[in-house]
Amino acid sequence: MKKLATALITMLVSLLLIFFVIQAMPGDPVETLAQEYIRTSQLPYDIAYNKAKLALNYDPDIPVVERFTSYVKAILSGNLGQSMSFKESVSTIVLGALPWTLLVCSISLFLSFTVGVILGIYVAWKRSKTLDGVLTGYQAILGSIPDYIIAYLLVLLFSLSLGLFPSKGAYSSSVTPGFNAQFILNVLKHAALPVLSYFLTTLAGWIMGMKANCMSVLGEDYINYAKARGISDKRIIFSYLGRNAMLPMVTSVAISFGMMFGGSPLIENLFVYPGVGYYLTTAISRRDYPLMQGMFLMIIVMVLLAGVFAEFLNTKLNPRLREK
Repeated sequence: MKKLATALITMLVSLLLIFFVIQAMPGDPVETLAQEYIRTSQLPYDIAYNKAKLALNYDPDIPVVERFTSYVKAILSGNLGQSMSFKESVSTIVLGALPWTLLVCSISLFLSFTVGVILGIYVAWKRSKTLDGVLTGYQAILGSIPDYIIAYLLVLLFSLSLGLFPSKGAYSSSVTPGFNAQFILNVLKHAALPVLSYFLTTLAGWIMGMKANCMSVLGEDYINYAKARGISDKRIIFSYLGRNAMLPMVTSVAISFGMMFGGSPLIENLFVYPGVGYYLTTAISRRDYPLMQGMFLMIIVMVLLAGVFAEFLNTKLNPRLREK
């Protein structure tokens, strides 16, 4: 209950900060749209400004405190408002974008974590200078290159040069959406490059983290005792080393799972992938306040829930953390 209360307070403070930070951002959506009307339709400024206010259903002259009060009341009633740019309910946009982000991020997180844990255990057990050098080089190269650069290189190689995978979209317009093999395979083909981008840029982190945990566990007395008893290396690795070294990784996985609900704006924009990150970037560029607030609210809630779940899971998996 203490954890849930802390999470609730954190969420309320975050909502307060997000609202006022968004309101303080440079640029006014009404002014921006009014200037566009002036350029395209040659309208007088006053007419263009009033037309923009009606089109966006937003009045910047309303006091900030009054807007914040309306914002809180709307959230408490479950209404996230209407997007200024898409003219749709923010809830509808969020629910429509979330499955695409979850598809790509969950697959990449599962693959990078699984492969990272296995390789981390292997590198720590072997204690090979060659493997350490390769891992350090991999981390130095891919760890210093932004994920969207990796994604761009993958598009150049696998899409433009080899033509193996599509470069944009969630699925082809020629397939009929539905639970059928053709559509599922087409979706997976479109998701391949975004997944590979996430995988390549996050793998080294999981390997390094698991390796560090394993190195500390290898110095424990029960590992030396297991070796002295003649227990097989396979059993030591999986039953003693891997299981105990993986416990600290649980929190990282849970937090990563919560953070992935925000998607990766740069990667999703590069692939024109209709996930949360794509709509969040669009909302920021167009100063779509309701959509920005809805997206950030969803990310905050999921990260907080992931943190609470990680605490609960750690307590269940590690008896030493349980309260007496």
